Amino acid sequence: MTRDPLSQEERVRPRSEERLRPRPAGRAREVPAEGLRYLRAEWTKLRTAPETVWLVIGIVAATVGVGLVVALNMPCTTAVCGGDPTKAGLTGVQLGQAVVAVLAVLAIGGEYGTGMIHGTLAAMPRRTGILAAKAVVVTAAVAPAAVVAVTVAALAGRHILPAGVPTSTVVRAAGGSVVYLVLIGLLAVGVAAVVRNAAAAVGVVLALLFLFPVLAAAAPDPTWERHLLQAGPMTAGLAVQATTGLDKLPIGPWAGLGVTAAWAAAALLAAAIALEARDA
Repeated sequence: MTRDPLSQEERVRPRSEERLRPRPAGRAREVPAEGLRYLRAEWTKLRTAPETVWLVIGIVAATVGVGLVVALNMPCTTAVCGGDPTKAGLTGVQLGQAVVAVLAVLAIGGEYGTGMIHGTLAAMPRRTGILAAKAVVVTAAVAPAAVVAVTVAALAGRHILPAGVPTSTVVRAAGGSVVYLVLIGLLAVGVAAVVRNAAAAVGVVLALLFLFPVLAAAAPDPTWERHLLQAGPMTAGLAVQATTGLDKLPIGPWAGLGVTAAWAAAALLAAAIALEARDA
C-alpha cells in the first residue's frame, strides 16, 4: 500500500506550528454581536422615550434662539463689527448645553428612577458595555442636533454681524462648538451613572459647568482667576469659539476643548468603576 506523503509530513510537524493554525472565531464574533445588541436596545429606549424628541428640538431652539437675540442686540454700525461677532452668534451654546445635559442624564438616570435599570442589567450583564452603548446613542442623538443648531446660529450670526475673520476660523469655532456639546453629553452620562438620580445628576453637571466662572469672578488673584478659567469644563471648552484676541485667552481653543474632553473621560471612567463596584 502506497503511503500518503502528506500524512507523513503531518506526523513530523512540530506542535508549535500546530498552535499557529487559525481557530474558529466564534467567541470573537460574539463580542461585536453583543455590542450591536446593546446599541439596538439603548437606541430603542432613547428613541421611544417621549421627552427625547422635545429635548432634541430644545437643543436647536435654545442654541439658535439665544444666538439670534444676542446678535440682533449687539451694536454694529460698520461694515465689519468689532469684538468677536462669531462668538456672540454662538452664545446660545451656553443654554443649549443645559438641554444636552438633561437629555444625556435621562438616558441613564431615568432608568434608576423607574427601577428599569435592574431589568437592563439582567438582560445585558456587561455593565461597561451598557455604559458604552448609552454614550454612543447619546452622541448619536446630540451630534445631529448640535450640527443643525450651531450651523444655523453661526450662519445667522455671520449675516447679522459681519466679521473680518477668515472662514476657516469661523468653521473652527462652529465645529468646536459641536464637539463641545457632544462632550457635555458624555460628561452628563458619566455623572448620571455615578449619582444614579436624574435630578441630582443634572444639578451636579450644571454646577460643574457654571461654578468655575463664578469662582473665577470672585478670585482676588488674577493668577487664580486664570487657573480656574483654564480648569473649568465650560470656560475652557468654550474658548474654541473665540476668533479674535486669541493671545488674551486664558487657554487656547483646542487646548480648552481638550480640558472638556478630559472632564468627560474622567466622568465616564468613574461611571465604569462605579457600575462594576456596586449592585446596580
